[in-house]
Amino acid sequence: MDKLYIEKVLAGDLYAFKYFLEAYKDMAYSVAISIVKQEHLAEEIVQDAFLICYQSLKSFKGESKFSTWLYRIVVNCSFGALRKVKNNIGEFDMEVHDVNFDESAFHILEKKEREHVVQEALLKLPANEALALRLFYLEEMSILEVREVTGWTETNIKTILHRGRKHLYVVLSKLMKGDYYGIAR
Repeated sequence: MDKLYIEKVLAGDLYAFKYFLEAYKDMAYSVAISIVKQEHLAEEIVQDAFLICYQSLKSFKGESKFSTWLYRIVVNCSFGALRKVKNNIGEFDMEVHDVNFDESAFHILEKKEREHVVQEALLKLPANEALALRLFYLEEMSILEVREVTGWTETNIKTILHRGRKHLYVVLSKLMKGDYYGIAR
C-alpha cells in the first residue's frame, strides 16, 4: 500500500501524502516523545519529520520498509532537537536495589491503566532506553529493524534493551507504590 501512495505523491498528487500522515502519525509521535519527553517538542518533531519525508520522498530507494525509513527520520530529528535544547530532560539515577515490585497489583490494573502506567514509565527512562523498548516491544520490531531505525549495533541494542528492562522495572515499581508523586500506597 505504501508503494502505491509513494508513486502517487511522486506523480504530483499532493493529497496522497495524507495517507502517510494518517497511517504513521501516532507511531511517529510515540517515537519522538520517547526521546524528547516533552509533548510540544515531540509534536514539532513529528511535523518536521513529515516535512522532511515529503521533501525527500524521491530519495527513498525502497531498500527498507517505508515505515523504517520514516522512523529513522523521526529518530534523527528527535536527537537533533535534544542537541539543540542541550538540557537534562529529567533522566535520573535509578538504583536497582531495594525495590520490591508488586506484580499482582500491576496485573489487577485494567488494560488501559496498564498502558498508561507503561507509557508514563517510559517517559521517565533515558531516551535511548525508552526508544529501544518502544520499538522492540510496543512496535514489535526485530533487532535488525531497530538497528535500521537507530543506527546502533545489534550488541548495543541488546545492551540498551537489557538496561532499559531493568530501569523500567524500577520505575514501574516506584509508580505502583506512588513514590513518584510522594504518595505511599
